[in-house]
Amino acid sequence: MKRYALILFAAVIGLFTLTARADYQPRAERVTENVYVIVGPLGQRSADNDGLNANFGFIVTPRGVILIDSGASRLGAKKIEAAIRKVTNQPVCWVVNTGSQDHRWLGNDYFAGQGAEVIALARTAATQAEYAAQQIEGLKRFLGKRMQGTKPLPAPKTLAGDSVTLERGGETLELTYTNAHFPGDAWVWLPKQRVIFSGDLVYVDRLLGVLPWSSVKNGQQAFKALAALQPARIVPGHGRVCDLAQAQRETGDYYDFLANQVGAAAREMEPLAATLDRYADLPAFRHLDNYEGLHRANMNRAFTEFESQ
Repeated sequence: MKRYALILFAAVIGLFTLTARADYQPRAERVTENVYVIVGPLGQRSADNDGLNANFGFIVTPRGVILIDSGASRLGAKKIEAAIRKVTNQPVCWVVNTGSQDHRWLGNDYFAGQGAEVIALARTAATQAEYAAQQIEGLKRFLGKRMQGTKPLPAPKTLAGDSVTLERGGETLELTYTNAHFPGDAWVWLPKQRVIFSGDLVYVDRLLGVLPWSSVKNGQQAFKALAALQPARIVPGHGRVCDLAQAQRETGDYYDFLANQVGAAAREMEPLAATLDRYADLPAFRHLDNYEGLHRANMNRAFTEFESQ
């Protein structure tokens, strides 16, 4: 009987654990003044985190909340909204998308349905439309039924130009293309607070990913431009809020390595395999999450990019 009771107890605990993981609740942290961040988990998208494995932010103004990125699904958007509600009763009046990767924008439709204006640079919105069907199908494999009700809505309010100043709720936001992780990716700079939401330009605590459509060259140039702003705080695309020194060590230096070492090898027509083997172990970045799974592929894609130039 005792053995049966122990087995039943273990089963209940296991069920509770599964439920707790599936019921991941984002939590807002104060960055400065009226600026907040929701730091997502570093791992893969899953039903446990509803695809919210990225960072999101918001600015509380007297006229409403400005949300930076909207989550990967309708359910994820509601969870972001719930995290905001624990800080303020102000409604989300504006959503600004920094990019076109799924968890940056697939919650747009939910917030638009609540009356929010959804805003992005023109190329960001165009890339959202281009990848929408592919991203919805991909997320269904991770989230299953938790994607129900999610409708892709590329940002309806688009802004022309490579860098645009936006005034909303009495706040000034400067959007600038980075075109690094995805075409049309951008950062949001808050000059008054000296805080930057880097989008997927900056990663800390985990290694950045170079996708088939990423540009290391653009990433290196954009990071140097970000550093020139001398931000007091950086909200990276992934990882904890950080200062410029940490962002330089964990992202800027890695872009420099990919462009200056791997890129040079490609331009000099060195064998790809020999280059990958030579730089397989980089102690400066080995401590970062996902290093083992991403580093070699990152070098391969960087080599291909610079080989073609």
